[in-house]
Amino acid sequence: MRRSITVAILMFLLVPQFHTAWAWNDETHVAIAKAAGYKKWFNAAGADMIKVKANRIEKANHFANNPRGTVVTAQMVFSQVPAYNRSGDRHGHLYGAIIAAVRHYLKSKKSGKYGEYHLAFAAHYIGDLSQPLHNILFDDYNRKYHGATDALVNAEVLDHLDRIRIHEIHIRSEADLAREIARIANRAMTLGYRLEAENRMLTRREAYAQLGHSASLFRAVLRYVGQ
Repeated sequence: MRRSITVAILMFLLVPQFHTAWAWNDETHVAIAKAAGYKKWFNAAGADMIKVKANRIEKANHFANNPRGTVVTAQMVFSQVPAYNRSGDRHGHLYGAIIAAVRHYLKSKKSGKYGEYHLAFAAHYIGDLSQPLHNILFDDYNRKYHGATDALVNAEVLDHLDRIRIHEIHIRSEADLAREIARIANRAMTLGYRLEAENRMLTRREAYAQLGHSASLFRAVLRYVGQ
C-alpha cells in the first residue's frame, strides 16, 4: 500500500499539471475589444465567466502549452480546431479555438441566428493570444508571474486606449486568419521565453504592445465577418 502511494505521488509530480487558464483580466479584454471597434465590447470578458460553471470544457480554449523551440504554423492552428471545447486537453488549443469561434459565428449568421456570443468568444481568445504566458509551458516561472501579468495594466487600461496601437492586417480567408494567429503566437511565445530567461515580469510598455497585436487582429476579423 505504501509503495502504491509513493508511485502515485511520483506520477503526479512528473506529469505536467493542467494549465489554470487565467487570462488578461476583465478590463483588459474589454479594452482590446473597444480598441478594435467592436460594438459588443462589453461581452469580451464573457469567456472567463463561462469557466466558473464550465471550466472543464472551456479552459483549454484559452492557452497553448508550447515547449521552447516550438514554431506555430497555420497547419498547427487548423489541427487544433477539432479540439474546440474538448475537456482534458493538457496542451491547450487556443489557436484552433479562435478559428472555431469565428466559424460558429459565420454559421449562425448565415442561418439567421444570433451569433454575437460566438464572436465575443473569438474576441476573448484573440485577447489571450497576445498574453505571452498563454503561449509557453505552465512551469514554475509561469505560475509565479501569471496572475501579476494578467493584472499588469488592468486598473488603467480603459483610460489609456490610445496606447493600444492598431496595425493594418488584412484577412480575406481562413488561411489568412490562421497565418496571422500563428504569427502573433510566435511573437508572444518568443517574448514569454525571453521573460523566463531573464526571470522578470512583462513591462507595461511590452503589455500595451501585445494588446495592440490582439486588437489589430480582432479588428481585421470584424471586417472579415462583415462588421
